[in-house]
Amino acid sequence: MAEKLETLAVHGGTAPDPATNARITPIYQTASYVFDDVDHAAALFNLEVFGNVYTRLMNPTNGAFEGKVAALEGGVAALATASGHAAQFLAFHTLMEPGCEIVAAKKLYGGSLNQIGHSFRKMDWHGRFVDADDPGKVAAAITERTRAVFIESIANPGGVVQDIEAIAKVAHAAGVPLIVDNTMATPMLCRPIEHGADVVVHSATKFLGGHGNSIAGVIVDAGTFDWAASGKYPYLSAPNPSYHGKVFTEAFGNIAFILACRALGLRDLGPALSPQNAFYVLTGMETLALRMERHCANALHLAQWLQNHPKIAWVSYAGLPESPYHQLARKYLGGKGGGVFTFGVKGGYAAGIKLVSSVKLFSHLANIGDTRSLIIHPSSTTHRQLEEAAQIEAGAGADVVRVSVGIEHIDDIVADLAQALEQI
Repeated sequence: MAEKLETLAVHGGTAPDPATNARITPIYQTASYVFDDVDHAAALFNLEVFGNVYTRLMNPTNGAFEGKVAALEGGVAALATASGHAAQFLAFHTLMEPGCEIVAAKKLYGGSLNQIGHSFRKMDWHGRFVDADDPGKVAAAITERTRAVFIESIANPGGVVQDIEAIAKVAHAAGVPLIVDNTMATPMLCRPIEHGADVVVHSATKFLGGHGNSIAGVIVDAGTFDWAASGKYPYLSAPNPSYHGKVFTEAFGNIAFILACRALGLRDLGPALSPQNAFYVLTGMETLALRMERHCANALHLAQWLQNHPKIAWVSYAGLPESPYHQLARKYLGGKGGGVFTFGVKGGYAAGIKLVSSVKLFSHLANIGDTRSLIIHPSSTTHRQLEEAAQIEAGAGADVVRVSVGIEHIDDIVADLAQALEQI
């Protein structure tokens, strides 16, 4: 059995198709599946046996993607979703009740700040945002209403590396799980479950797929949290009326959480991943190890070059020895800083706008993790809905520019930013 991540990225979750012997996992473009007989159908619907019922719930192409990500992250099982936001929503839906709270890092992707801080209020779920650089502040924010702690392994856009192990300890001391968004690091740099995370989520749209051609998300269950211990998670530990009183923690053991995400959340809320997009992400993941090596090498070179440019005020990249997060990068990321970082342009908002408007090789768009180099000015785009103080807290102040460094030749990447900076 393969153990190395580079091999799992190619072979994990996949095998020759049992019906045709096709080596590549086919796109199972079907809405539903024929039952063997009425007893088989009843057993499937009662969750007495596992199998395919309807592609909103499961699909063999999606299943291969789920198996590959679970293997790479070291989880017991995974669930594919229509987007990264859908993955977060289903994970929280499984844990939250009206009036409950999520303790979340202030430094998050702008869409996650919106989702937790605004959209979830309609369900009477509430976010308490803290400076997660200090695990003590995370601990102080946890109350009896807290149902999860949420961080990003590398925060988007600021390149902040969180101390996963320390935050996991304070979450567990309070009897709540730690959920980690590992989109920016990928399991090639960081495996949060090894450091105490209970649930991992990804926007697979980004580095996992890697080619900017599909939207996808995934939830990974570590299988280690005791959901029945505190009584805080009745969706998992109390009789469920939609399955004749079945108690998920009793019936399914260490896969109770991910099965509830699928059989309750995905069943009723419906953000299913299309099998075609699962196929695209599966294909992209085969080169994940190679791409992450090049992304990180190019990003480090570019960050070092920008440090010495007269029009750049600062560079925030954990791969640089000067970064306050460099020691955490050494602990969690093998010393690498990932493929995304931010820098400050002298001249503030106007200079940032001019820079992103002047690039030629870089693409000015709201995505990361593509083979192509991408650039954005968060204050005018992804974080523009936030007030100025909140933008700064999120690492997206007026002078901030974010780059997702692609796999092109580094000389061409540097040359494009050089000519764009000349325009300011």
